[in-house]
Amino acid sequence: MSQYFIAYIGGDQSTSPEEGKLNFSKYMEWLNSLGEAAISPMNPFKTTRTVKPDGSVTGGSSMAMSGFTIIEAESMDTALALVMNCPFLEINGALEVSELA
Repeated sequence: MSQYFIAYIGGDQSTSPEEGKLNFSKYMEWLNSLGEAAISPMNPFKTTRTVKPDGSVTGGSSMAMSGFTIIEAESMDTALALVMNCPFLEINGALEVSELA
């Protein structure tokens, strides 16, 4: 089995605490549905710094990635099928799926 890195890109912020709880509940349900395929299921980013070629360091990210999940799957097609039901897509987020070398 291969491992796949799923990057969470963008996505709308919740407009209320209730909406946030509902979105989180859907996300946890989806993660649980992955079962043993989810080998590193929930890795949100907290603080990000960007190191540039000149050695300078800036606060924040140079991209809109907010976290990642690592799954095991038999193929890229299987990995893509697993992410199609991720509720992150419902909040206008995108998922980048990459096979790990």
